[in-house]
Amino acid sequence: MSDEKRPRRRQLRLGALAAALTATLALLCCTGGAGAFFLTELGGESSTGMTLASQDCKENSQVNVVGDMPRIPQYGDRQLRNAARIIKVGQEMKVPPRGWVIAVATAMQESRLLNLANRTVGESENLPNEGIGADHDSVGLFQQRAGWGSVAQRMRPEYAARKFYEKLVKVPGWETMSLTRAAQAVQISAFPDAYAKHEDVAAQIVNALAGGAARIVLVGEKQECDRAAGGQIAASGWTAPIPGGVGSGFRTASRPGHNGVDIAAPKGTDIRVAATGRVLVSRCDPDNRGRRTCNVDGWPNKGGCGWFVDVLHAGGFITRYCHMVSKPRVTVGQLVEAGTVIGEVGSSGNSSGPHLHFEVHKDEDRSSRGAIDPVPFMRSRGAPLKGAG
Repeated sequence: MSDEKRPRRRQLRLGALAAALTATLALLCCTGGAGAFFLTELGGESSTGMTLASQDCKENSQVNVVGDMPRIPQYGDRQLRNAARIIKVGQEMKVPPRGWVIAVATAMQESRLLNLANRTVGESENLPNEGIGADHDSVGLFQQRAGWGSVAQRMRPEYAARKFYEKLVKVPGWETMSLTRAAQAVQISAFPDAYAKHEDVAAQIVNALAGGAARIVLVGEKQECDRAAGGQIAASGWTAPIPGGVGSGFRTASRPGHNGVDIAAPKGTDIRVAATGRVLVSRCDPDNRGRRTCNVDGWPNKGGCGWFVDVLHAGGFITRYCHMVSKPRVTVGQLVEAGTVIGEVGSSGNSSGPHLHFEVHKDEDRSSRGAIDPVPFMRSRGAPLKGAG
């Protein structure tokens, strides 16, 4: 089908974004006329010590605030205990797990999960605290200001979490909007894009503390594990791109250069972006002879991905969607929310029939070196690819 001949691309590493922005744009602005765009809200923290698949998913697992805490890189025992308090309040209020991920990610950004006093609010320094901040009159895990309650109230993690959730659940459609938009609707921050970069690790923390709860999706009124598809978003923020079943697998013995999986589906089936992210590439991939003939069906050994899209997500993950039937619906630099339709299934490029070739890359690396098996990855996000074992 597609991928012994990869899209023409170069490795993309964006860790030193400020210094590398010009070079990055030179690599990615392949469609002509694309303006500069920033990816800082989608970079940020990643965790190498745990994965989202570390726990079995349980719909009714209760968080333990007083027991031993798991190990998460960059976060210590007291920070994870604060995360447990945030999740426990969400459970008591019957907020769905997606809300727990949003709340934990917000506290990660606001305070690094530490209950901070404030040197400009003298009373706060006399209360139990885990550090000193100095942002206006903000205190506590969520850096809430005076309008959220008294100093003593805001310095109590359970109170602060409850006030956050009370406002979150009043935001129309918060369950399906991007984490950044949902968090910003509550916090009204001067840096609204900063929350997104914490989403992946926040989901890992929720999984570790609450029995894999980041893999839960609401199906009707019922919470179910590993069912995020058709536009439904798991608590982790991920969804399956199409409902078809996996055929050709990742780097099989017969196709060691196949850096993704093929998902069968009729031509014209909507392709949804698997998680909120920024579009890196949206174009026709040249075939083996350098031709950009993506508006017709391809054939085996033609070469190229056809019409395709690459999207950068929180945690440095990149997803790729190949062989679209026509020009993608998204443009380079566009921020797209999880579940947004970005194109339709086709057979352009190196293809023997209608399907989606789907790839996942880690470490912001678009090359084959960054490719990982999408099947376990998507299952770990609560959005398994249909038919995948």
